[in-house]
Amino acid sequence: MKVLLVVNPLASSVTGRTRVVIQKALSADHRLEVAVTQRRNHATRIAQNAAKDGIDIVVVLGGDGTLNEVANGLVDSGTAIAALPGGSTNVFAHTLGIPDDPIEATGSLLDSLEVGSIHRIGLGSVNERYFLFHAGIGFDAAVVEQVEKRAGILKRFAGHPLFVVAAVGTWLRHYDKKRPVFRVSTQKVDEETIGDMETTGVEGLFAVCLNTDPYTYLGTRKISLAPDTDLDTPLAIATFKNLTLKKLLPVVLGSLGIGNTTTSSSRVVDLRTDLTKAKVDAYELTPLQVDGDFLGNFKDFYFNYEPSCLDVVLPTKPSEHQNS
Repeated sequence: MKVLLVVNPLASSVTGRTRVVIQKALSADHRLEVAVTQRRNHATRIAQNAAKDGIDIVVVLGGDGTLNEVANGLVDSGTAIAALPGGSTNVFAHTLGIPDDPIEATGSLLDSLEVGSIHRIGLGSVNERYFLFHAGIGFDAAVVEQVEKRAGILKRFAGHPLFVVAAVGTWLRHYDKKRPVFRVSTQKVDEETIGDMETTGVEGLFAVCLNTDPYTYLGTRKISLAPDTDLDTPLAIATFKNLTLKKLLPVVLGSLGIGNTTTSSSRVVDLRTDLTKAKVDAYELTPLQVDGDFLGNFKDFYFNYEPSCLDVVLPTKPSEHQNS
């Protein structure tokens, strides 16, 4: 099997030793090539070329941002993507059930390749940029922007604490919580008309469009906003209408599995599921992040669901490998 290993050398969990061990393991039974990313969006070009060259699997050793770039280069191709956790959070790898340690994850990957454990999933897109697990408008994108301003050594070694500090700082000083930022329109999967979308009338200060759940992880604990959404279902959008601490805290605790308040039961959050399309009209330039990467500020956000467009290598169950 022809395998390309894409390495982000700046990812927080990527070391020289890790790279050597993983390369030796993958090259033992497969024809391995290695590519190292050098700048933002470089991984997308690498992935596009890999698909044209007939590579069977592109293995990504990096964080969620590198995975996102590779996924955007492999959409609707015959080349599959495989994740090895190399970042600080590794949301997509955790969601798939991949081991946290990249070397252990490589062993799991080799087992999956041996039995052909590949599944075709759907993706969401916003303004023609695909996302694996979510895209955020407003507050969380502002948090990601603050984190990226502190990128480099601090981001590499601080990990989750840096995101927590950035979230608190953004909430206190860098984000207007007093008035709505946008209005949401949606179209459900069972609606026959493709024309006008339903204007929900929901105005928000922060929204997350999810291709799967959980939204992210805080340490090992998942933050769940749309529990019924997964990689085989259409999109969900959770719109937060209030960001005051008194009203937001019960929802945050509920999403962590603490308490009884959930996004579907809270009046603070409007949760829409099974969506094929959505549009968010912002009243001013508003930040956007996709799979944990800040993309800039926009006024119009167009979401679409693309079913069955990306092959993903999934971890095998022990019984699958034993029976192979």
